[in-house]
Amino acid sequence: MRTQVAIIGAGPAGLLLAHLLHRGGVDAVVLETRSQEYVAARIRAGILESSTVELLESAGLGERLRAEGHEHRGIYLQMPGERHHLDFVDLAGRSVWVYGQTEVQKDLVAAGTAEVHYEVTDVEPHSVDADPYVTFIDSAGTRQRLDADVIAGCDGSFGPSRAAAAPAEMYERVYPYSWLGILADVAPSTDELIYAWHPDGFALHSMRSETVSRLYLQVPNGTDPADWPDDRIWAELATRLGHGQDGWKLTPGPVTDKSVLPMRSYVQTPMRRGRLFLAGDAAHIVPPTGAKGLNLAVADVALLSTALIALLREGDSRLADSYSDDALRRVWRCTHFSWWMTTMLHTGGDPFDAQLQLSQLRWVTTSTAGATGLAENYAGLPLGF
Repeated sequence: MRTQVAIIGAGPAGLLLAHLLHRGGVDAVVLETRSQEYVAARIRAGILESSTVELLESAGLGERLRAEGHEHRGIYLQMPGERHHLDFVDLAGRSVWVYGQTEVQKDLVAAGTAEVHYEVTDVEPHSVDADPYVTFIDSAGTRQRLDADVIAGCDGSFGPSRAAAAPAEMYERVYPYSWLGILADVAPSTDELIYAWHPDGFALHSMRSETVSRLYLQVPNGTDPADWPDDRIWAELATRLGHGQDGWKLTPGPVTDKSVLPMRSYVQTPMRRGRLFLAGDAAHIVPPTGAKGLNLAVADVALLSTALIALLREGDSRLADSYSDDALRRVWRCTHFSWWMTTMLHTGGDPFDAQLQLSQLRWVTTSTAGATGLAENYAGLPLGF
């Protein structure tokens, strides 16, 4: 088999890259170890930055997003007895959209621009410094070789691309807490997301649609979801989110999904080795507090698609040569913002730290400068920052 770009990973990063390359006249083949149904059902991010929405629209992928997504002007920040609204549009001139990763995946699959081989095994990049190719076993059990001009690793933190990009520098921060997340078939109890600091731990009220709520609780690492029956989850959410405060009520409902998400930050640099380029979770992980994971992957792909089109269509390597540095500038900005949101809102049992967190929250919620900084980062810096 032969193509211009071999893409490993058929999540949003891989399929969006294939879609943008197709629109730019560059051929790509996508390899994915999971089934199409599994990839489509993965429950991940739900908040899109304004720049992500603009890119999807410019790529012809915005029609259903505009029709079925929900534009939010901001978020609520909460402390016991207080809830403050930060209006991103007023502060930074940009909004965010609630539109789940599963919906973005559906739109990319429906576009039909990517040649995808699902349920492949033993995927391995080779000769990435010179004449790259990928070997794999297809779904019929036949060993295949895919030759390419470039390999794009969009296969997340557990795929083969990250290791193939070594040697590299790795930076990591593992946080001493996790999120217990649920999906519930109940209308959201809030019009916009609530980020709540509480002595018992952080809580977040998010949503996926007008009828589906997504909620999270800070829990210790190693927590077993089985130790948290539904009644216990809803009682703890009510406490941390301020049920009854100023007449606000949290409405419980049937829980359809329950999982525990460990929290960590990870950056691998450079995001390129020879003819192998990394994008998304293959190169970096951020805790979800800042709503940056999917948006960072989209920003990577926006840069990488432009660079590869210039390289393969025009023989111009300048953008490809600067891709890693250009992408990492945004990666580190978003890594810092995600760390800042995480450490500001999650409790660790230290009374001194708790007072610092409350002081910081009061500054953000009462200072226009503080609120603008949060809004600017949360709603998303322009692509190419």
